[in-house]
Amino acid sequence: MQMIDCTEQHHAQAILDIFNHEIRHSTALYDYQPWDISVMKAWFETKRAGNFPVIGVQGEQGQLLGFATYGTFRTRAAYKYSVEHSVYIHPDHRGAGLGKYLLGSLIEQARSRGVHTLVGGIDLGNQASIHLHERMGFERSGVIREAAYKFGQWLDLVFYQKVLDTPLVPTED
Repeated sequence: MQMIDCTEQHHAQAILDIFNHEIRHSTALYDYQPWDISVMKAWFETKRAGNFPVIGVQGEQGQLLGFATYGTFRTRAAYKYSVEHSVYIHPDHRGAGLGKYLLGSLIEQARSRGVHTLVGGIDLGNQASIHLHERMGFERSGVIREAAYKFGQWLDLVFYQKVLDTPLVPTED
């Protein structure tokens, strides 16, 4: 197992496959229809434009076991020190500690880049993700009841956040 920086060229299809599994089978992504590869092109372009990391764990055979990233939380300038993150593990590799490994690495990347607050929006029914975030020092910061509708039911969205000790000297420019 090896930590890697994911690239569009080498990992777009594997990330797309993980996203689409979640769209079809879970409430981890509040979307109805699977995405196509053109969505990944735009997704990677947004990550590059914002200088946002996309990190992954690669297995011995080179397969992507999971990935983590963050991006813009809100577009107003004063939010520049806050990001919204996500962590996804391939369904065949859950329960092996990869989520903790990826989230820990993402937190360190955020700290090194001067991020102050990481925010995770999690479906309230996703107890595995909630437990992971709590173990990693995230605090529950609020719930938006019935924020989405999927699989014939209303879904509650809970937010978790972790406040870092960075940046050392925040500015308003």
